[in-house]
Amino acid sequence: MPRPLALVRRFPLVALTLLIAAVAGALALGGLEPPARWLISLYALAIAAMEAVRMVRGLLAKQFGLDILAVTAIVSTVAVGEYWASLIIVFMLAGGEALEVAAAGRAQRELRALLDRVPQQAHRIEADGSVVDIPADAVRVGDRLLVRPAEILPVDGELASGLGSLDESSLTGESLPVDKAIGDTVLSGSVNGPAAIEVVATAVAADSQYQRIVELVREASSSKAPLVRLADRYAVPFTGVSLAIAGVAWAISGDPVRFAEVLVVATPCPLLIAAPVAFMGGMSSAAKRGIVMKSAASLEKLARVRTVAFDKTGTLTQGRPAVVGVHPQPGFDERELLHLMGSAEQYSSHVLAASIQQAALDRAGALSPSADAREVATFGVEATIDGRRVRVGKPAFVAEHAADLVPHTAESGAAVVYAAVDGRFAGVIVLRDAVRDDAADTLVALRGLGAQRILMVTGDVAATAAPIAASLGITELHAECLPDDKVRIIREAQPRPVVMVGDGVNDAPVLAVSDVGIAMGAKGSTAASESADVVILLDDIARVARAVAIGRRTVRIALQSIWLGIVISVGLMLVAAVGLLPAVVGATLQEALDLIAILGALRAVRAGVARVPGLDAAPRSRGTTTGPVPDAEASLGTGPARPPVDR
Repeated sequence: MPRPLALVRRFPLVALTLLIAAVAGALALGGLEPPARWLISLYALAIAAMEAVRMVRGLLAKQFGLDILAVTAIVSTVAVGEYWASLIIVFMLAGGEALEVAAAGRAQRELRALLDRVPQQAHRIEADGSVVDIPADAVRVGDRLLVRPAEILPVDGELASGLGSLDESSLTGESLPVDKAIGDTVLSGSVNGPAAIEVVATAVAADSQYQRIVELVREASSSKAPLVRLADRYAVPFTGVSLAIAGVAWAISGDPVRFAEVLVVATPCPLLIAAPVAFMGGMSSAAKRGIVMKSAASLEKLARVRTVAFDKTGTLTQGRPAVVGVHPQPGFDERELLHLMGSAEQYSSHVLAASIQQAALDRAGALSPSADAREVATFGVEATIDGRRVRVGKPAFVAEHAADLVPHTAESGAAVVYAAVDGRFAGVIVLRDAVRDDAADTLVALRGLGAQRILMVTGDVAATAAPIAASLGITELHAECLPDDKVRIIREAQPRPVVMVGDGVNDAPVLAVSDVGIAMGAKGSTAASESADVVILLDDIARVARAVAIGRRTVRIALQSIWLGIVISVGLMLVAAVGLLPAVVGATLQEALDLIAILGALRAVRAGVARVPGLDAAPRSRGTTTGPVPDAEASLGTGPARPPVDR
C-alpha cells in the first residue's frame, strides 16, 4: 500500500480535516466565502458533537476529563464566526491523537522488538545426520538442533558443539556477545554468532525463556495505565480556571469573541498526550534493561515506594550453594582435596555435587574420571580417582573408611561435606548460599530512592536468616514465615506503597497482594512471575532499584510535561484575554505546544539511562558474608533437620 494511502487509513480524521480545509480554502479563494463558512462550521460542530458524546460517556463512568474545554472552544469559535479557528481546533484534536499514536509507537519500540523476534522455525538434526526444518513449537526436549549463523535460538537448550558466541542483548540488554562452551545453557531469543552451532533442547518453545518474556511483554504492551489519566487530576481546576479567565475577559471587554479566543488556547491537548506517551516510554526503557512492567500503573507506584520487603533465598542470596571453605587434614593440600572430591562428585546426583565440581574446576583444574564410581543415595559417593580410593559425603558414611574422622563445627546454615582418601580422613568442604554481590548496594540505592522501611520476610529459621539480614543492614526480620504469614505481614505493612521481591512458588501469593510484586524471573518459578506486577528477566537484584528509578523518572517527566502544558496554556490565555491573540493565531500556537509536550514526554524513553545513586557510584568494598543453604544440613546429616520452607 502506498505510504500516503496508508497514512490516510491510519489517521482518517486528520485526512478528512485537511480535505475539508482544502475544499473550504478553494471556495473562499473563488469568492464563495459563505459556503466555505458553512462547510467548516458544520464539520466542526459534528466533531464537537462526537467529543460531547465521548465526554458524557466518561462522566457516566465517573471519569472527569478535559473534553469540555475542547467542545466549548469549538462551539464558541463557530458561534462568533471564527470558523477557521474552529477548524484548527479540530485539526489539533485529530492531530494530537495522531501524534500520540506515533509517539507511543516510538516509545514502544523495544517492546515491539521483542514480539517481532519470536522464533518461528527450527532445524532438527535427525538420527541419520540429515537436517529437517520444523516449526519451533514442534521441538521436543532432547532434540538436537542446528542453529546457523545469525539465527535466533528457537528454544532453551545446552550447547552441544564446540564454542559459540551469542548475542543476548534482547534478553539481558548486554550489548557484547557472550561466549559459550559445550554444556553451557543457551536461551531462546539469543542470536547466534558467525559460526553454526548444535544445541540440545532442554525445554519446548512454550516453556522457553524467550516465550515467557514474549507473553509478559504482550501483557505489558496491552495494558492501560491509570496514570494515562494522570492529567485528569488537574482537569477540574484547569477547566475552572480556563472558563473563569474566558468569562472575565468577555465581561470586561463586552466582546464574546474574547471568550472564544481564550478557550482556543485553553484546549488541553498537551495534558491529554503527555502522560500516556511518557509511560509508554518508561515501559519501553525498562524492557530494554530486562525489566518487564506488566502494567504501566506499576511505574507510578514504584515512583512512590516507601516500603520494600525481600524474600531471602534466591532473592537477596544467590539461591545456590557455593564453596566458602576448604579444610584439608595434615598430609593433604587444598588443591589436592578439591580435585579428588570434585572428581568423585561427578558421579553424584546430590544438590551440592555441582558446586563442589565447579569449585574444583575453578581452583584445581580438570577433573579425573573413575571407572568404578558408586553412589549411595542420600549418603555419598565412592570412586577410584587417579588410583586412590575416595569417599565423599556424610560423616557417618565417610567414617566407615576413615576411623580418624574429626567432626567439623560449622556456623548455622552451613553444609559440610566430608572426604576420606585411602582409608584416611582427608578433610572437609564447607558450602553456603552466598549473598548476592550487589545486594548491599541495591538496598543503599533503594533507601536513596525513597524507601523508608526495608524488611526481610522469609521461611528460613531465624538463626540462619539473621546473619544475612545483619550483614545487609536490614533491622526488621520476619523468619519462619509460611505463605499465609507473608501475606498478612505485607497487607499490614506501612507506609505504603509496599513492594515485595521474591522468586519462589511460595512467594506467588504475597507478590499478588503487594502494591507492586517484583519476581526474579530469570531462575524463579513461573507461578511467581505470573502473579507479579514486574518481572526481572535477569538474575540481577540491582534491577529492583533500577525499576524504582525508572518509575520515578518516568513520573517526573510526565508531570513536567503536564505542568509545561498548563503554564504555557495559562500564559496564552492571559495574552488572549487582553485581546492580543487572535483565535486563528492562538489555535496555531496550540499545535506547537502539542509538539513540545510530546517531545518532552518522549524523554522517558531514556528513563533507564539515568544514573542510580548507590549502584552507579564507585564500587564499594564488599565482604564475603554468606548465608545458609536451605535444608543443606538435613540432607548431609551435619545438623538438625528442618523442613525446606523457603526456596
